[in-house]
Amino acid sequence: MSMRRTVVLDVVGLARDLIGEATPNLARLARDVGVRSLDTVLPAVTCSVQSTFTTGLSPREHGCVGNGWYFRDLAEVWFWRQSNHLVGGEKIWDAAKKRDPSFSCAKLFWWYNMYSSADFAVTPRPLYPADGRKIPDIYTEPAELRDELNARLGSFPLFNFWGPKAGIVSSQWIADCAKHVFDTKKPTLTLVYLPHLDYDLQRLGPDDPRMASALREIDGVVGDLVEHFRRHDARVIVLSEYAITKVTGPVHINRVLRDAGLLRVREELGLEKLDAGGSEAFAVSDHQVAHVYVRRKERIAEVKRLLEGVAGIDQVLGEDEKRAAGLDHARSGELIALSKPDTWFTYYYWLDDERAPDFARTVDIHRKPGYDPAELFVDPALRLPMLRVGTRIAQKTLGFRMLMDVIPLDATLVKGSHGRLTTPDRAPVFLSTEPSLIPEGPVEAAQVKDLVLRHIFDHGT
Repeated sequence: MSMRRTVVLDVVGLARDLIGEATPNLARLARDVGVRSLDTVLPAVTCSVQSTFTTGLSPREHGCVGNGWYFRDLAEVWFWRQSNHLVGGEKIWDAAKKRDPSFSCAKLFWWYNMYSSADFAVTPRPLYPADGRKIPDIYTEPAELRDELNARLGSFPLFNFWGPKAGIVSSQWIADCAKHVFDTKKPTLTLVYLPHLDYDLQRLGPDDPRMASALREIDGVVGDLVEHFRRHDARVIVLSEYAITKVTGPVHINRVLRDAGLLRVREELGLEKLDAGGSEAFAVSDHQVAHVYVRRKERIAEVKRLLEGVAGIDQVLGEDEKRAAGLDHARSGELIALSKPDTWFTYYYWLDDERAPDFARTVDIHRKPGYDPAELFVDPALRLPMLRVGTRIAQKTLGFRMLMDVIPLDATLVKGSHGRLTTPDRAPVFLSTEPSLIPEGPVEAAQVKDLVLRHIFDHGT
C-alpha cells in the first residue's frame, strides 16, 4: 500500500480572524486551498484537544478531561503529566501501522509524548537536581536522538518555551528539530507543535495591535516549514486546538469555596497549601474551565447553587450537562464550571497574599494545583525586576537554594484565555495543501484522526 508523507503543524491559538496582513504565508495558503473552521472539544485546552486529534474520541472516551485533574486515589492534583498511557483509545499511529506496517510517526512536542508506540518522539523533560536547579533538557525516542538534537541544535530553550521569556525562540527550535527529524528519520507522519502565538494572546489579548509582531514571527516559521515539507512532496495540514478570546478579569473560584467553608488549607511554615483530600469541595482551574470536586454526594447540589450565583461564572455542569458535553468521565469533577466568555479561573485559594505558598511567585507548572497564566509575566510591582532576576541567577550559580520569585499574584494582568467553545467568527482553523481531501464545511476535532489518515493513504485527485 503506497503512502504519502504528511505533516501536521499545530499552530496553537491560531484563529480565522488572525489570518491576514500580518500572516502572508498563512494567508496565501488559506487563499490557495481554503480555510475551514475547526469545531473543537470542551474543554478547549491542549491536552484534551490533542488527545481528541490523535484518537478521534471525546474526552469522555479518551479520559483527558483537561491539562490536569484531581487523582482521587492519590488525593493530589497533577498537571502536565507526560505518559501516553493516560490517553485511552487507539492512537493514529497505531491505526496507520495496521494498514501498512512500514508506516512510521514522529511526535514532536505534542503532549502525552512519553512511552507511546510512536516511532520517534521529542518532548521537554527538564532535569531537577536535589539542589533546586531546573536544567533544560528533552526526552526522546529513541534515546540517542536526544544527543543528536543537542549536538545539532543546542539545548532546548526551555525558558523560552514557558515563563516570562516565552517567545519565538522555542518554536524556532521545534521547527528546526522537525526539519531534522523529517529529513533524517523520514517518518510517514510528522506531528509538530508550535506554541508561539499562545504567549502574547494570553499576555495581550487577541485584539491588541501588538499581536501583529507575534503573528509575523510564527507566520515566518510556518511558511518556511510548509515550503520545506512540500519540496519533499509531503502533504501539510495546519490546524489549531482552540482560539483565545479577550478577558477582562479573573474568577477566584477556590476563594469562593473557601469563604463558604468548603475548602481546607494546611499551614506549612506560615504559608498555606491546598488540602485537596481534606476539602469538602475545591476546584481544579484550567483556563476558562474548572473541575469542581465535591467530597460528599449529598453536597453537590449545595455547591452547584453556590457557584451559579458567582459573578463571572456562566454555567455549572451537573451529571446531565457533563454527559451532553462529552465530559462524563471518572476523572472529571462532580461539577464543571464554565466562566463567562470574558473571564477565566485562577487556582488561587489563599485570602492573604502574604500567606500564598512559596511556589505561587515562581514558574512551577507541576506544583501548582491549577493553571497559572501569570507565569508569563514578571511582577510589575518589583522596583528593579532584572536586578532581582540577576541576583537569583547568581545565587543559583553559587549553589545556594533560592526561589526565582518574580511572578506576580495579580491575575488582572492576563488579557486572553480559552477553554470555552468560541463563536464561529473566532474559531480555530484547519487548512490543508490537499483541499480535495477535506470536507467543505467545518471540521470537527474528532474528524482530524481520519482526515490525517486520508492524507497518508488516499492518492487524492
